[in-house]
Amino acid sequence: MAAASVVRAAGRRSRRLFDIFVAEIPWTVSSKELKDYFSQFGSVQRCQLPFDRDTGFHRRYCWIKFSTPEEVQNVLQKDSHILEGSKLALKQQIRRRRNQRKNPRE
Repeated sequence: MAAASVVRAAGRRSRRLFDIFVAEIPWTVSSKELKDYFSQFGSVQRCQLPFDRDTGFHRRYCWIKFSTPEEVQNVLQKDSHILEGSKLALKQQIRRRRNQRKNPRE
């Protein structure tokens, strides 16, 4: 049980390294299609699309990591992103220094 919580915590920490959070992804879109779509804005280093173990379907959200901050700005400058007829919801991940993070005990 303790090992599972360590893995979850490591997953949360790694997500902080991503640049963009993408939600409302259609069920039929794969991580390869997402990577191909976002590569028009720059070099996509990684696309993390989590799956539900029970259903086998992805959870309709992902994290995208780009090579440079300029590429992130290219994505955010476009008004809407549409894949297979569905509008994606994008949110830029905010990176904080360790000393700027809120203390969870407060």
